[in-house]
Amino acid sequence: MSALTDLQAAVAAEDTVIASAVTLIQGIPALIAAAGTDPAALTALQSDITAQATALAAAVAANTPAATPPVTTPPASARK
Repeated sequence: MSALTDLQAAVAAEDTVIASAVTLIQGIPALIAAAGTDPAALTALQSDITAQATALAAAVAANTPAATPPVTTPPASARK
């Protein structure tokens, strides 16, 4: 594959992941409403949301490059 094709595939995969995350987040109010006041349902929902948030955070962290310190050049007056 060409570099462009590889990049297009990577972007499409990221779009799918982002869309899934948005769907999850937007669906939370409906899940809470469906759970009503049932303590067991609310506990299960809380566990599911926590697990999904943890998985999402781990995926973001795993795919975020580490920050590299900026390269600075001392002023000419400080160089000898």
